[in-house]
Amino acid sequence: MQLMRPDVDRICSEWQVYEPLLQLDGASILELGCGKAELTRHIATNGRDRRVLALEVDEAQHALNQRISDLPNVDFRLGGAEAIPVADGSMDIVLLFKSLHHVPVDLMPMALEEIRRVLRPGGLVYVSEPVFAGAFNDILQLFHNESRVRMAAFAALESAVASGRFELVEEIFFLAPQRFADFDAFERGVIGVTHTRHHLTPEVHAEVKRRFATHQTPTGALFHAPMRVDLLRRGA
Repeated sequence: MQLMRPDVDRICSEWQVYEPLLQLDGASILELGCGKAELTRHIATNGRDRRVLALEVDEAQHALNQRISDLPNVDFRLGGAEAIPVADGSMDIVLLFKSLHHVPVDLMPMALEEIRRVLRPGGLVYVSEPVFAGAFNDILQLFHNESRVRMAAFAALESAVASGRFELVEEIFFLAPQRFADFDAFERGVIGVTHTRHHLTPEVHAEVKRRFATHQTPTGALFHAPMRVDLLRRGA
């Protein structure tokens, strides 16, 4: 397994990676850390007969997700990866989109055990994680340095594969476009997220704004964030 790869030039959206990689039609799908349910919606409204259980630990965001009324094949529930409220072997596919590193470090091994428990034998877990590099990361780490938790997430995956609990099927690297109309949009969508409380000093806020401005164009700011996907299979 590789933590990162410096020569990545594939630019694409996340769905362009998971759609051809996974057989989602007719599957029981568990999404852990669904956030604003943007990818949940894409999964649920494409293909056929996709049954999605979407868990979120942020109570504020979960309350918003529960107001969604046009996704009848999605069940939104409050919960985390370390205690998944479903029966053993009941899921075909488990998805973690940039969410494993948000699990408390000491609970990551438990979370992977829970994922293994709820997967049927031969079931797949798709884990995408941001690589600690790139221009967007250079701005983010000014007020939210995720180097430790991202390394811990990778180490937990490595351990799960090395122990034989999961088999590494494929590892994919790509660049995910991240667009912001302006700094206000960045502030709302990144600094102001409800799942993490960011407290920036005036000096740090000014530096974040200054660095963001170097990427601002008349049509907004575009970043290409490096991503890693680990596709794992549960053994018998």
